[in-house]
Amino acid sequence: MIKGKKKVALTQENILKIISEYDIFKMYMPGNWQVNQLTHSPFREDKDPSFLISNRYGSLGYIDYGRTEYRGDCVHFVRQLFSLPSLDATLKKIDQDFGLGLSSGNPTGKYQQIIKDYKQPESIGKRYAKIQVQPKKFTKMDLDYWNLFYQDVSDLKRENIYSVAKIFLNKKRFSFDETQPCFGYFYEGDWKIYRPFESKKRKWLPNNVPITAMDGKDCIKDADIAFINKSKKDYMVIRKLLLTTCAVQNEGIACFSPENVKFLRDNSKRQILSFDSDAVGVKSSLQITDMFGFDYCNVPKKYLAEGINDWAGLAQKYDLNIIEKYLIDKQILI
Repeated sequence: MIKGKKKVALTQENILKIISEYDIFKMYMPGNWQVNQLTHSPFREDKDPSFLISNRYGSLGYIDYGRTEYRGDCVHFVRQLFSLPSLDATLKKIDQDFGLGLSSGNPTGKYQQIIKDYKQPESIGKRYAKIQVQPKKFTKMDLDYWNLFYQDVSDLKRENIYSVAKIFLNKKRFSFDETQPCFGYFYEGDWKIYRPFESKKRKWLPNNVPITAMDGKDCIKDADIAFINKSKKDYMVIRKLLLTTCAVQNEGIACFSPENVKFLRDNSKRQILSFDSDAVGVKSSLQITDMFGFDYCNVPKKYLAEGINDWAGLAQKYDLNIIEKYLIDKQILI
């Protein structure tokens, strides 16, 4: 007869059979915070609370509205917080810190002492993070702003862009400078707020749009070229010249889910990535094109000296003709 303990695989599923998602956030998230209430980000200096741990999709997750690359589930939170190299390293850290014994085969019971000092949130499954927007008519200031990028009211309506009068986050009023333009991008029940004249950290706050949401998917059907931008505004500018264009949420690789990559490949013969022409944009372009075999075409670097690194900026400073000529030179437009 063989004796010994049955080995349990070190997986996220097996960890969550012993401790909860809340326990993991509670262990590693600093400060006093509550589920579904804004608090300060652990990833950066955050004077105004812009970090949320919520269960919008039925399980606990997090998002930093000031830096939306910081988002995911409880395990990804630990990985990002400690800059761990892999999922396996992250699971081992959680396993060891809680004394679960999955990787060693020797549980210490430490987790029982940890979780006895607090109560699990009640009815957590019935609550979720929610953004509500009260739209208003576009003002002259709103339309003047979009006209800089060759967009009119019909373009804004087509792309589900609204002028915002009020914002509510979990039914609480979210304050912003109402003397400046504020727009809401609507995605099937979710909102991405865009305040073009706010600081970089607060320009896109709040935002609960999934990182994998794409603009312009309807344009990519049996296309020769799928021209992939990193923002809705760039996509709208390029669409004035090339219909088979789309956009992801930012320059992060997380935007390119297996489903999105398959969609692009199935619906176009050639995929061309177009991110910013600055160092960060180029680095992301190279990483993503190497991974998926895409081509890329960014704004010429010569415009960086003028502070221009994307298509919207180029259209604003010059006009659409200069973009058209460049795309023809690159044999993207014929």
